[in-house]
Amino acid sequence: MVKAGVYNSLRVQRMTQVGAFLEDGGEGLLLPKRFVPRDLKIGDTIEVFVYHDSENRLIATTQRPIAVVGEIALMRAVTVTKQGAFLDWGLMKDLFVPRSKQLSGMREGADYLVKVYIDEQTGRAAATEKIDFELDQVPMTLKVTEPVKLTVYRRSDIGYVVIINSLFTGVLHHNEIYRNISPGDTFEGYITHIRPDGKVDVAAGKPGYARVEDEAAKILRLLQENNGYLPFYDKSSPESIYDFFGMSKKTFKMVTGSLYKQQKIRFTETGIQLL
Repeated sequence: MVKAGVYNSLRVQRMTQVGAFLEDGGEGLLLPKRFVPRDLKIGDTIEVFVYHDSENRLIATTQRPIAVVGEIALMRAVTVTKQGAFLDWGLMKDLFVPRSKQLSGMREGADYLVKVYIDEQTGRAAATEKIDFELDQVPMTLKVTEPVKLTVYRRSDIGYVVIINSLFTGVLHHNEIYRNISPGDTFEGYITHIRPDGKVDVAAGKPGYARVEDEAAKILRLLQENNGYLPFYDKSSPESIYDFFGMSKKTFKMVTGSLYKQQKIRFTETGIQLL
């Protein structure tokens, strides 16, 4: 069964002058000619995104939208009407946000954090700015150290509220933030703590040794690209370390300590040197 608002893997039923028709249990779903790969042939299976066109017909595309149904993303309003706003979705057709799903009215050219959903009345993909109502309150499925996708939601007194896997909210504390972030930013993270009341703490990057291994390869590569020497050490500021390496000072010290024990680098009075 073909589903709108998400990716579908469909078999090519027939080829025509207007494009390829994909098997949908009926007469076929059109993949317009402009999106048909040159080597596509009858019988092949292709992954496409399915949505409703301006005439309310289901249509396929190989374009990739900014977000699919169930995901949260930052999108720009390109048109505003009395009925609602249209956001740049990354497709030929813009994504509609009903006025009832807006927080305080949208403006053309402004960016908004929204969640994509299927409208029950029309069956079309639409977006809502009222994300709080779309999030589960009890994150029963999460585990400590579990890798997750984080989306910055809003600032708080202790850091930033983030959205975890487009499903739950968590907190990224100030001491875990090492660069400028803004609502809508998305990056990898992991669960650091789940409190008895269900509140979740997170950190950016990867947990434990996985993070150390990844960052170790990065530091060795940067050393090789800079003639075997980098002017960073334990007295360097957290900001300068993050600006150059993209990691916290704590992680930098862990990784360089590990590389030192492996006799891959040595510490100098002003930095680190490749051995």
